[in-house]
Amino acid sequence: MNVATLLQKAAATHPDGPAIVQADVTTTYDDWWCRVQRLAATLVERGVAPGDRVSLALFNSPAFLDTLFATWLAGGVVVPINTRLHPRELAYMVEHSDSRVLVYDHRLADGVAAVDLPDTTATMIVGGPSDEYEAVVASGPVFGVPVARGGDDLAWLFYTSGTTGRPKGAMVTCANLAFMAGRYTAEVTPVEPGDRVLHAGPLTHGSGLWALPLTAAGATHVLPSSPSFDAAELFGLIERHRVSNLVFISPTMLKMLLEAPEATSADCASLRFAAYGGAPIHPDDLRAAMDAWGPILCNLYGQGECPMTISMLTPSDHAEARATASRRLLSAGRPRAGIEVAVMDDAGGPVQTGETGEVCVRGPVVMRGYWSNAQATADAFRDGWYRTGDLGTLDEDGYLYLGDRLKELIISGGSNVYPRELEDVIGRLEGVREVAVVGVADRHWGESVVAVVVPTAPGAVTAEQVVGACRAELASYKKPRHVVFADRLPRSAYGKVLKRELTAELDLPDG
Repeated sequence: MNVATLLQKAAATHPDGPAIVQADVTTTYDDWWCRVQRLAATLVERGVAPGDRVSLALFNSPAFLDTLFATWLAGGVVVPINTRLHPRELAYMVEHSDSRVLVYDHRLADGVAAVDLPDTTATMIVGGPSDEYEAVVASGPVFGVPVARGGDDLAWLFYTSGTTGRPKGAMVTCANLAFMAGRYTAEVTPVEPGDRVLHAGPLTHGSGLWALPLTAAGATHVLPSSPSFDAAELFGLIERHRVSNLVFISPTMLKMLLEAPEATSADCASLRFAAYGGAPIHPDDLRAAMDAWGPILCNLYGQGECPMTISMLTPSDHAEARATASRRLLSAGRPRAGIEVAVMDDAGGPVQTGETGEVCVRGPVVMRGYWSNAQATADAFRDGWYRTGDLGTLDEDGYLYLGDRLKELIISGGSNVYPRELEDVIGRLEGVREVAVVGVADRHWGESVVAVVVPTAPGAVTAEQVVGACRAELASYKKPRHVVFADRLPRSAYGKVLKRELTAELDLPDG
């Protein structure tokens, strides 16, 4: 069960088909497979054996896709590392995973040089004056038969963003990836040979795994050249390459696309599918995107521990909910085929329909556990169910509605306050760009509710307006006792608001 055989078969079926496009360079499937074989041979020369880890700290590029499949071809395990991480965070992941090789972009060279990597980790630099990568993939020995891998063998070791402590490595198996790749075109969206798929999100995150089903289908991977999200560049790529599929955009990216000057002039008629998720989305942004692009949006809910989606709200779900003004428009959809989702109470029993509890998952998408962390693995599972740490509800038709992270629940005066409720209300106020709600210690109430608001401009919204909006729509005990204005919200390398860091930065009186 070597997942690299998906590329091998695609190269045999579509040898001259365009596989990867970036800037003015197009790589065919046959050329891509040859590059992957040469790189796999070099990885083995540098000590990679079956089951060994290879860390990838690369921007969206052909090099990332080359190394992804080369590692799998050689029987290795991919450790994707977000290029926005601090060098110390990168070093921690390389050391903790005991990576045999680190492949990194030359723009990260100063940071890599500034940290101590294990002596057992070889390095390979991509690009720049010291580029050794291109020489490897351009010529040299080729790797032969794909290394045999079992379904329970690891393929992807994904480190969580670490919002509650040190990042944990989610062990994703070959069977996990094979199941989800096999279901993708049947359930999520049909993909045909030559379809152009634009990777708007980082390949080191969800988009990297989407390379599997897209490659198996013979699609063309269109990669931005900018190291960070650039709305103007994306619109240009959509027009130039007649992009059919856009993956994977966060709500923040979606808003940036809608607000870009090109939004009203770019020809996006070729788009027939756009996947978004990863954070709450404002309903106004969702409706604006549907007005602009039509019924092509798909909301995907997943985690690093359950990759390539747990549930989805399909384009037809979006259209129906929009037409009927249903709250279902903001749901995370229904579970994928073969995946079980339950909402459970603190004792591990199912709650009633419509009641809030912890979202739990079981099925062939769930990770094997956390790398070298038996306690975290034990804490994450109960009676065969993976505990996501997300609060949510299921309606009578099986649609999932997500709330807050369990650890972000605020208990004030003995009553539960869900930050998402307040964030939805405050986020609708004119003059609010974004908001995060957290709890801080309070001698009297246990915890006090604090709303941290980023205004569209200084003075665009007042604390009185924020509190008044919450009082008008929510129970009185839920309204924020403090409103703090900020220029920005701290975020992880994956775009998640770091509420623990945000709380630590607050300077408020206790009680």
